[in-house]
Amino acid sequence: MKTLLPYISTPDDLRALPAELLPGLACEIRDFLIDKVSARGGHLGSNLGIVELTIALHRVFRSPDDVLVFDTGHQAYVHKILTGRRAAFDALRCRGGLSGYPSREESAHDHLDSSHASTALAYADGMAKARRLAGDDTRAVVAVVGDGALTGGVAWEALNNLGAARQRPVIVVLNDNGRSYAPTYGGCADHLDRLRDGGGVTVFESLGLRYLGPVDGHDIPALEQAMRAARELRAPVVVHCVTRKGRGYDPAEQDLDEHLHAIPVTDPATGKPVGTGRSTWTQAFSQHLCELGARRHDLVAITAAMPGPTGLAAFGRRFPGRMFDVGIAEQQAMASAAGLAMSGLHPVVAIYATFLNRAFDQVLMDVALHRLPVTLVLDRAGITGPDGPSHHGMWDLAALAVVPGMRVAAPRDAVRLCELLEEAVEHDGPTALRFPKATAEAEIPPAGSVGDVDVLSSNGQDVCLVAVGPMAGPCLSAAALLSSQGVGVTVVDPRWVIPVSADLRKVVCGSRLVVTVEDGIAASGAGALLRQVCRPGQHVLNLGLPCSFIAQGTRSELLTEAGLTGQGIALAVREELKRWPL
Repeated sequence: MKTLLPYISTPDDLRALPAELLPGLACEIRDFLIDKVSARGGHLGSNLGIVELTIALHRVFRSPDDVLVFDTGHQAYVHKILTGRRAAFDALRCRGGLSGYPSREESAHDHLDSSHASTALAYADGMAKARRLAGDDTRAVVAVVGDGALTGGVAWEALNNLGAARQRPVIVVLNDNGRSYAPTYGGCADHLDRLRDGGGVTVFESLGLRYLGPVDGHDIPALEQAMRAARELRAPVVVHCVTRKGRGYDPAEQDLDEHLHAIPVTDPATGKPVGTGRSTWTQAFSQHLCELGARRHDLVAITAAMPGPTGLAAFGRRFPGRMFDVGIAEQQAMASAAGLAMSGLHPVVAIYATFLNRAFDQVLMDVALHRLPVTLVLDRAGITGPDGPSHHGMWDLAALAVVPGMRVAAPRDAVRLCELLEEAVEHDGPTALRFPKATAEAEIPPAGSVGDVDVLSSNGQDVCLVAVGPMAGPCLSAAALLSSQGVGVTVVDPRWVIPVSADLRKVVCGSRLVVTVEDGIAASGAGALLRQVCRPGQHVLNLGLPCSFIAQGTRSELLTEAGLTGQGIALAVREELKRWPL
């Protein structure tokens, strides 16, 4: 059979294709996705499920004049294939390569850099307002949103505004596969279940939007017919498309937990990861939380739609009544955690560090203001790698540094992770524990201690390297290099990095140069706090990440670029010593 995909480089090419050839094209796209995403890692299940829907969108709407906005942009791989970026998939999520999300730098067909959930409807609302003010009512604004994203409050804020604006013709394409990472829970999910069964008035119509559907999301003619009808309505409308996540790839369809939502490098024949099998930070946390849960019946866990990726799935299986999935709703997670803590329980809220930004107000005003015993576990802290600037968890230390009463721990290895998690859940106020997306570091036992501060090595007091969490290994490497050049170096790990403890102030007071090393923003994180409390005349150098949006790449590549390796740290110290000789 003649292949079609090599001849489809633009939406115009797609629209010129006879309708009877489209099912074959869909199969080719699925084969292409399985091949390329398995080789590089990325979001597979969600893209396999949206193939026919994306084909229909590009045949009915004329991108980029018609705006297509993808919520939680990991579902935009097919959109990228159909808009001229097929050849770039060999460098998917690589340094300088194709982004795993829509990217305005890549294509005029991408109108925003979308990667966090529940925001597309608000973007579309604003775009439609701007077009109406400009007198432009010919071009469509289409927002593609998954049912999982409808668990987020921002989506409903936008629907509330759209429903009241009958002359703002935003087309909401609801890609309903019953899942986010895991199955979608809550009243909205139950409502969509009823709509799939053909029952009742929809919540969308009650809000003032028109409703079309449900439509088989894998039937291209039916999808095209529904999209054309939606455009002709010239009013805010929801087109409800029912799809199957992971469609066409047996390993994804059989993976009932996540349908291979996001995968590492994988054997395409089996769908199994290719790797060493070394334990990750997340796995170490997951195991120890279960052990704590068996001992402490007041311990409860909260996830924002990510029980698997954050390590809470095992806790949920073992203690099903004590784990709560609130959907893609970090604000709800934190505020409900406050309510649980007020009622005598100790909640552990496990979220990605980058998503802490979305719940900052609740951390500050609902948890910290009430001095509540809530523990945040921030997975993917620091540099996360190929997911790029929206997913680096690099703002958590800067944000938590200004929260009164907040204590933040950064373990250097899995042993310390378990120790610090136990200390966190014993504390009577708010705490946070942060660790990276990586294999767990080999144990680094302390050479000594001063109170809560671990001394990792001591070979003089010229320079004190203060290592934040997993930066301990690079700091020890830097100390060895510097010591071989006659510089006396002590390396310490504060363990609890916020606030600055009296023990840490005591440890660093005898060094002429104090160097803090963290995988957060150097100018406003844990090191900046230490600088504020050091004795007058003591010189402090803060090493960390720049205050900028860091591109995608491997964790190793990006840490090297930021100078957060043994050699990079040693070089920075030597340069500083030239300016401030001992």
